[in-house]
Amino acid sequence: MRAAARSFGARWRDRIAASDPGLLRLAAGLRTVGAIALTLAVLSLLGADVSHLVAGAIAAMVATFAIREKQRDRQAVTLALGLPVAFASMSLAALLSSRTVAGDVFFVALIFCAVYGRRFGDRGTALGLVGFQVYFLSLFVGVTGASLPGFYGVLAVAFVCSAVARFVLVPQTPAGILQRLRGAFRARLAQLLAAQLDLLDAGPDEVEKALAHVREGTARLHETAMLIQGRLEEGTPDEATARLVQRRIADAEIAAERLGLLLLTARSAERADTLTMHLPGAPLPEGGHLPVRDEALAALRRDLGALRLLVRIPVAEGAATAHVRNRLLGYRDEENLPKASPAVQDVFRGVGEAARAVLGLRIALDGPQDESEDSPETARSREELDAEDAAIGGGEGDEDSAAAGKETGLRRPTTRAAVQVAVGSSLAIVGGELLSSHRWYWAVLTCWIVFINTASTGEILVKGYRRLLGTVLGVVAGILLAGLVGHHTWTAFGVVLLCVFAMFYTAPLSYTLMSFFVTAALGVLYTLLHTYSMSVLLLRVEETALGAACGIVAAALVLPVHTDRRTNELLTTVLERLTDVTEAAVEQLSGGPPTELLDRARDLDQALADLRAATQPLTHPVTPLRTRRDTARYVVALLETCAYHARTLAAMAELLPTQRSIVADPGLRRAGQRIRHNIGAISARVAGGRSTAEVLTGPSIASLLMPGGPGTPRYGRVTDRVLRHLQRLDEAVVGLARPLGAPVAPPPK
Repeated sequence: MRAAARSFGARWRDRIAASDPGLLRLAAGLRTVGAIALTLAVLSLLGADVSHLVAGAIAAMVATFAIREKQRDRQAVTLALGLPVAFASMSLAALLSSRTVAGDVFFVALIFCAVYGRRFGDRGTALGLVGFQVYFLSLFVGVTGASLPGFYGVLAVAFVCSAVARFVLVPQTPAGILQRLRGAFRARLAQLLAAQLDLLDAGPDEVEKALAHVREGTARLHETAMLIQGRLEEGTPDEATARLVQRRIADAEIAAERLGLLLLTARSAERADTLTMHLPGAPLPEGGHLPVRDEALAALRRDLGALRLLVRIPVAEGAATAHVRNRLLGYRDEENLPKASPAVQDVFRGVGEAARAVLGLRIALDGPQDESEDSPETARSREELDAEDAAIGGGEGDEDSAAAGKETGLRRPTTRAAVQVAVGSSLAIVGGELLSSHRWYWAVLTCWIVFINTASTGEILVKGYRRLLGTVLGVVAGILLAGLVGHHTWTAFGVVLLCVFAMFYTAPLSYTLMSFFVTAALGVLYTLLHTYSMSVLLLRVEETALGAACGIVAAALVLPVHTDRRTNELLTTVLERLTDVTEAAVEQLSGGPPTELLDRARDLDQALADLRAATQPLTHPVTPLRTRRDTARYVVALLETCAYHARTLAAMAELLPTQRSIVADPGLRRAGQRIRHNIGAISARVAGGRSTAEVLTGPSIASLLMPGGPGTPRYGRVTDRVLRHLQRLDEAVVGLARPLGAPVAPPPK
């Protein structure tokens, strides 16, 4: 009974960890709700009235969500600086409340400064948010000069309670967050293996759905790996540990994705293209609807389940687990492979490599493991991992000086956004005053929000649409909630706390849901302030629509950054990063000096993530430009394919000092030159230059390296896997030429 209860609890912990990596959303919601509840409790003990309670709740929420820095000491400094900024903002709002023109001018200036402050990093962004939101709060509750001292006290209480919630009630340390992210990576890896097993067993009518689940699981695993990468510097005690964890996470991610490709090939009549794993709706390989049923497949299903079990168990338990681990690692040796077709044998090899990656991950995350039950194959894997660990610990990471250049390059976009939002807010003030002289600030708030974390006209359009949709739905919910809670103060605040938690928990998932919960909470707050009416909530919708329209107009007419221009800039960056990773990996595989390849690979992944986000307006389901949408999806999928092969080449290049099966081959430079030339030709075309460079096609990578022909054996110099990844990368790069309009040279005769 206890074992069943423990198993049930472990499954739910895995599900929660996988759905919310690092519990970041849960912590954000609990921290904000805790700050608000503590503020309300303190103010109620002090005998505050409803308007002060509402102001304290909003101020506590602002003081909590505005701070995004990772280090606790920096968070404390920013929170301390935020209080005088809040005092100044509220004072000016109260003094200018009776001077309409001067107040509007100052509000626009404050908005400009708040957006421009993003160029100063997380602290500048946080202080700008505090200044703007507290000014808005002052307008919302009607702060005047006479009531200013009382609201000063409310702000002080709110900021102190926010600090208590952040550092005492819901504390988060970089090391603790990284530890939970590691657990999330394990949970998502186990989910991906389960999806791959379902793909193997799927019937003809279920295979496409199963493949979609594998794609989703692969993307979620990659997302968690990126989150871990962003926390390594603060969450690990030294650089060597950070590099070791980074290496093991990358190995596990690559092994899992490769295993999915091999599984898809095993149930097909031809080798699966990597693009199939990255492009939703891509056609299945020939024969992909016909699952194979034989004894080898039964053993494969058993071993996939065993591999998933090894991933889920944090520490090896007993001889049974060691036996399973030894069997899976044994598939790395040819003599241990079962009798089956070559494609199925490839899957068993992939299981062996994935088991090795899981072993390395366990050692890196959990420390040394029990070696008493090791088989010779397991002992050999441990020796390889120890050698790699020693090489990682003894190396010195390259210092990346690109940060300074990035900071300089951000100035112009930040200034542009500040000018755009200032113009849009001016339009929103004028239009909002025409709709309502008392609640015009809702239009300004919407205009401000649609510019946050957006960089192109298309992104602002999509965000404005989602904001409006969430507001309309939230108004309906607000009407229902206001009728239920009436004027029961503490019941209403309880509903508000639930809405606030839901808002922060769903914010990274859906902007529409976040807007819904915000509007529903506001309907309840209006009830508490005795200003609730149907006309007020309808006015909220009108002001929201007006603010979104003003933001879109400003983005389209004032220093516009069109979606095409934005995506082309990011696409050029992705191609540059791809060149950097590929060139460095090929150079190292050719015998060149070692470099820090995984950092470059993660830079490529981050650039690709930025491009994927920027193409959302082009790939949105409601876009009428279907051909353009399909092209954008195809290009992003091809780039994800290129990134996978480049990431794998980088990981394999770092194995050169420790793996005898991978030996440097100077002939690889020739293959790398063609790939580099083709990426450069495509990049020049995307950048809009007048380059006449053509994308080169020709013989396969293998034939370039084998003077005696493709059948000439090369074992001992370059492994088949290196050649295969280079060939796939070359094909994917050439495939980018057609959708991006780059000229392709005819193949040589």
